[in-house]
Amino acid sequence: MPWSNQGGGPWGSGPKGPWGSGPQSGGSTPPDLEDLLRRSQDKLKNVLPGGNLGGRGILLLTLAAVVVWGFSGFYRVEPGELGVVMRFGKYVRDTVPGLNYHLPYPIETVLTPNIERINRIDVGMRLVDDARRGTTMRDVPEESLMLTGDENIVDVDFAVLWKIKPNEAGNYLFNIQNPEGTVKAVAESAMREVVGRSNIQPVLTGARQNIENAVQDLMQKTLDEYGAGILITQVQMQKVDPPAQVIDAFRDVQAARADLERAQNEAQTYANRVVPEARGRVAQILQAAEAYREQTVAEATGQTSRFLKVYEEYAKAPQVTRQRMYLETMERLFGGTDKIILDSGTGSGVVPYLPLNEIARPQAPQQPQRRTGGTQ
Repeated sequence: MPWSNQGGGPWGSGPKGPWGSGPQSGGSTPPDLEDLLRRSQDKLKNVLPGGNLGGRGILLLTLAAVVVWGFSGFYRVEPGELGVVMRFGKYVRDTVPGLNYHLPYPIETVLTPNIERINRIDVGMRLVDDARRGTTMRDVPEESLMLTGDENIVDVDFAVLWKIKPNEAGNYLFNIQNPEGTVKAVAESAMREVVGRSNIQPVLTGARQNIENAVQDLMQKTLDEYGAGILITQVQMQKVDPPAQVIDAFRDVQAARADLERAQNEAQTYANRVVPEARGRVAQILQAAEAYREQTVAEATGQTSRFLKVYEEYAKAPQVTRQRMYLETMERLFGGTDKIILDSGTGSGVVPYLPLNEIARPQAPQQPQRRTGGTQ
């Protein structure tokens, strides 16, 4: 045990340890054996003639009392409970659910705490029974008002779920005198410490899960240092609001921040839409310019190669090349124009006119003539 009932402990708490001592629950104290024997003997003296039991009668009564005293050591541990056996007030062993036996009182006694029951402690709020409205929740500001790390006041109501550690029931029974008060004091202290390290905005919005986990870990560490034998199963934050006097102003601030976030999100959405479009247009223009450059360079390269080829042929036969180039040029010039040939060297009797455009023009198909009148 971290503290015994004989020493004062590190806090100088006297013979009861840092949180007091003594059993809290379970078990029962049998009646005084000597008083029981004395009353039984007085009754028998009144019933028996002469009022004297004799030596044999006293022996029988003593044996019967011893048997009854021996059978008083049987006890039953219910499911979910743990039997804690003490010998002359000192913890000696644990017993499992079922029928068990310990040395009769006053040698050994037993306590049977429930180690599976989940207990609940509310901090900052109380359940109040109202005759007209039934059970209502009342706020306790002296427990719930806390100071944040950025010097703001916040109203925090929360609940703590806890139970007895199965392997430390002795610590729970002997190291703390008021388990509920101890858990409540540790919970309030841990919550104030965690909230004091945080700003008010995360506390009011999305940091509740982190705060609950931090408070649970801090509470468990503190209770383990006390040797309380208590297991913190969960911390639940019920209500986290600014103080009632300034809650309207805080709501206006929250609404303004929500509008700010909405405007930022809309601006970001617009930027996410416009910037890719602009980048796409830039990429399109660059690709078009690159394609035009490649096309122009390819055409110039082709023309250069063609010119060089023509020049090579021209160098081999200049007259023939000039004549061919002249004919090709005339072909390009007169290929799409109407042409009429006049031959001035023709003799008499021949018309010196050749309408090439009329010859090359396609003639429209003639429509068949309809016959009028009867058939001959």
